[in-house]
Amino acid sequence: MAPGSLKTYRKKRDFRNTPEPKGKSTGKRGTKSIFVIHNHAARQLHYDFRLQVGRALKSWAVPKGPSPNPGDKRMAAEVEDHPLDYAKFEGVIPKGEYGAGTVMIWDKGTYRNVTKKNDKEVPITRALKSGHLAVDLDGEKIEGRYALSRIAKGKRPRWLLVKMKDAKANARRNPVKSETKSAVSGRTMKQIEKQKG
Repeated sequence: MAPGSLKTYRKKRDFRNTPEPKGKSTGKRGTKSIFVIHNHAARQLHYDFRLQVGRALKSWAVPKGPSPNPGDKRMAAEVEDHPLDYAKFEGVIPKGEYGAGTVMIWDKGTYRNVTKKNDKEVPITRALKSGHLAVDLDGEKIEGRYALSRIAKGKRPRWLLVKMKDAKANARRNPVKSETKSAVSGRTMKQIEKQKG
């Protein structure tokens, strides 16, 4: 994904007031694509699911957070692309700024695109355009195969995020409730809010 995809992200933010990264216009790609899940206490508490696509993070707001239970279908609203260095952002967006509230790096790791059609691999950009992709996540809290399927187009497309049946599926585990600390700093949302970054 081209750096130009960050235009909306930058337009919505005043970087004189928010600690969020502006995002470099260029950057080196790692050998493995990354993913990050932020816990974001904005107007409503939600989780932001982000996948590296090129030099940007394709992002979805997931109100209930990801689930390892294949029986759970999680609504995911597509939002603007974020810069790669947002994967390292944890802190507090000040009141009055876009997305004001506490942001925690709830989970992080790498992923592999496993989208196929007629037994042929589909590139991630084409999978996103077609509205269906499958990825293998290797995170600290979330692992295994997940599918994202677009169910509605429009200004803010809606998708479903669903855990596929595999060895990492677990109908009894609820990490959103049981694992509430940052995957990077070990802090709770309240601690991040108090320490302001």
